[in-house]
Amino acid sequence: MKKSFSQCGEDIIVNYIFEQIGITRPSYLDIGAHHPFYLNNTQMFYEKGCVGINIEPDPSLFKLFPKYRKRDLNLNYGIGATEGELELNVMSSATLNTFSSFEANRFQTDFGFKIETQVMIKIQTIKSILDKYQIYKFPDFLSIDIEGLEEEVIKSIDFNEGKPIVICLETISYSETGRGEKNHDIISYLENQGYIKYADTNVNTIFVLKEKWERD
Repeated sequence: MKKSFSQCGEDIIVNYIFEQIGITRPSYLDIGAHHPFYLNNTQMFYEKGCVGINIEPDPSLFKLFPKYRKRDLNLNYGIGATEGELELNVMSSATLNTFSSFEANRFQTDFGFKIETQVMIKIQTIKSILDKYQIYKFPDFLSIDIEGLEEEVIKSIDFNEGKPIVICLETISYSETGRGEKNHDIISYLENQGYIKYADTNVNTIFVLKEKWERD
């Protein structure tokens, strides 16, 4: 039995995709990595000997990554469409930390969570990260979980310059009743960029690059 570190077994699905297309040690870019192995989509690959980039804006969560993910590049930034600074809302449930004031207020008013603190965090773009650390090939696996800003970040990627082979993306709004709103626009956008919607765990959608998956 394979052990999953993801919320809904997404890492097992992603691992299967890479096995099927013959990539045994995929690189990864984990945006909103949260924790080195709790609710994490890339720890399975790290344990297989893979290397990647973990980006976590919350300083208290980030400090665990240099300890437990020593081979990886670990960065305490936020990711956005433009560089600058944004206020991170650190919620009473750390899985809901967000740069979106709309989402933070919704978590408070609709679900009773609290904003514990707010801290200014430096924001980088995906391109600036890859350029700064001289990563000339887009990592094979892109995982994004950033509570409300996923679409902004996805649409900031220039897919003509480089594409991840597999993307795992949170595509539903938070709900305690299972009635979250699915973001069909971002799913259609990625399909238009050449991706197949391979699997959906309700919380997350997993996409695979059509040209890599469809074989003769």
